[in-house]
Amino acid sequence: MTAQTPPVTGKEVRLARYVTDQPSKDDFETVEAETAAPADGHVLVHNRYLQVTAVMRDLMTEDPGLPMMPAYKVGERPWGGAIGVVVASADPSLAVGDTVQHMDGWTEYSTGPAAQYFKVDPSWYPGLEYFLNQGITAYHGMADVAEVGEGDVVFVSNAAGGVGSLAGQIAKARGAKRVIGSAGSAEKVAYLTEKLGYDAAFNYKDGPVVDQLRELAPDGIDVFFDLVGGEQFEAAVQVAAQGARMALGGTVSAQTGDAQGAFPRLDIMAGIIRQIVIKPFSTYHTPEQIQAWNQHFSQWLQEGKIVLPYTVVEGGVEAVPEALIGLLRGAYKGNVLVKIS
Repeated sequence: MTAQTPPVTGKEVRLARYVTDQPSKDDFETVEAETAAPADGHVLVHNRYLQVTAVMRDLMTEDPGLPMMPAYKVGERPWGGAIGVVVASADPSLAVGDTVQHMDGWTEYSTGPAAQYFKVDPSWYPGLEYFLNQGITAYHGMADVAEVGEGDVVFVSNAAGGVGSLAGQIAKARGAKRVIGSAGSAEKVAYLTEKLGYDAAFNYKDGPVVDQLRELAPDGIDVFFDLVGGEQFEAAVQVAAQGARMALGGTVSAQTGDAQGAFPRLDIMAGIIRQIVIKPFSTYHTPEQIQAWNQHFSQWLQEGKIVLPYTVVEGGVEAVPEALIGLLRGAYKGNVLVKIS
């Protein structure tokens, strides 16, 4: 076995109780966990960044009903994306100093079978932050589900979030004629058009969404990439062009407000007349999906067609609950990462 000398313990955050409303600091506890030397076939990893996403809120309920995504358990640390460096190894496939990506979650140090850690080359991207993003979901939904292409008029809800901030750029890179985004503040609206290349954007709080959307898309929308549900879904149906495709990937309005956001009304007659195709989807991060995203992401970065919006929250593992709470309140733009000192 090869190793550096890690500390005897490391900090991790655990779920203290199931969340029934919006999460608070009292729903979590920070503990010191032992960092024992890895057993045969295992490695010990010192994390550098942890990723926080909106779906984590859903997994904190007792029965979230999300297939392929195990619910979090009281007394255990939530799982989630992380990237770190191997500091001890008892497996020949990984050496001390290797950079690895994994899903072991809210902990300073992670240990487990070497097979659960994916070795990456730091030279692929400008920084380790670039490995933790929600582009796999954005690409799968926009390219495979909505099949966006040349000449499409596209509307993305929650466009300043981790998925939406990439989804709009992917649509442009694939040839969309016009990309419109919604956000919840004037600052985020400006961010979409000035930094992320959206052709137009609006604040959904400024008035009826359907009126704002009609003004920006007078000939209708061909693709709707929905991460919100509620009123924004209802508006997209009213403004849909013939044969519009709607990729439904999230219901932020239900995660951050009342549950009604998950139950928008569908104007069935409008759907029939316009022959709207409604395609809900989940992203399971299959090897094919991961490969497709990494291939396009690295190419588009080099070509200057895409940027990665992200927010880094300082403060180590203890800052993860606050980062999640802030994310759900709309405090950040782009992907949200917590830096481990």
